[in-house]
Amino acid sequence: MIRRPPCSTQSAERGDPIYGTASAGTAWVLLELGGGWGHSAFLQSPSIIDHDLGLRIVRRVEKQRMRIVAIRRPGRRPPTPRWRWFIVNAEPGAESVHTGEVDGPAGYLDLALDGSDGQATTEPLVAVCAHGKHDQCCAVRGRAATAAIASAYPEWTWECSHLGGDRFAATGLILPHGLCYGRLDTATDPATVVELYTQGRLDDSLLRGRTSLPHAVQAAQHFARVETGDDRIESFAPIDVAHLDGRIRVRLVGDGAPIDVVLIEEFSEPLFSMCEATVTGRVRQFDLDSLTIGHGAAI
Repeated sequence: MIRRPPCSTQSAERGDPIYGTASAGTAWVLLELGGGWGHSAFLQSPSIIDHDLGLRIVRRVEKQRMRIVAIRRPGRRPPTPRWRWFIVNAEPGAESVHTGEVDGPAGYLDLALDGSDGQATTEPLVAVCAHGKHDQCCAVRGRAATAAIASAYPEWTWECSHLGGDRFAATGLILPHGLCYGRLDTATDPATVVELYTQGRLDDSLLRGRTSLPHAVQAAQHFARVETGDDRIESFAPIDVAHLDGRIRVRLVGDGAPIDVVLIEEFSEPLFSMCEATVTGRVRQFDLDSLTIGHGAAI
């Protein structure tokens, strides 16, 4: 058997574009499952949650078109498990977090998915994938990034189950704004992305995109940030998206004038997108064709 380098190492060496790759999700349900997770946190972790119960919980959440994620505190597991939960609306302009706690995993099945069973909170939620049974890169890189962030923001930080984009490990979310980051462990201090968040700003070099937005919009916002240097979270809201002659035109709200970003949609050479993959596949990528601010010339 030929052993390949970890998928995240290969991705970094290839220089895979990180922008425009955020996992999709406008509504999120994060449920605490303390302890070791199987390949599927809710379905294959018998020491924590019964398979049938986990399946019922997952199906109930996904039926409402919400993303479900398991979370746990980093570090040593407490002797007495807790069952905390967060329901997050990541819709731009309507962001919210509601939180509470139930007595056991069966309580998750009866949880009001609109958050009305809990309390609203203004504190952000930072979740970094450390799902080692799903991908080794998440175990190694994710846990290191989580520990670094938790040292600065212990009350906000959680390890979480699979988010997608294993080759960009360490991957993470900052909610409720749905900022999806990658390669967090490569930052001099991963906690700086959270510090920027508290200032209403983001680190575009590590940002995969905003989970509530289509991938083309995520990519267009990246190119707008590169051109203008504007790193504010709320900048460059999308106006419309149009497919024109093999190109994608994304119109964004600019500072005083709209910004038109024209993208070329391409597919990569065949690659292994995760460590356990046995077959290569092509992944979608976006290149910049042109960027026009107001009625100026294309850049």
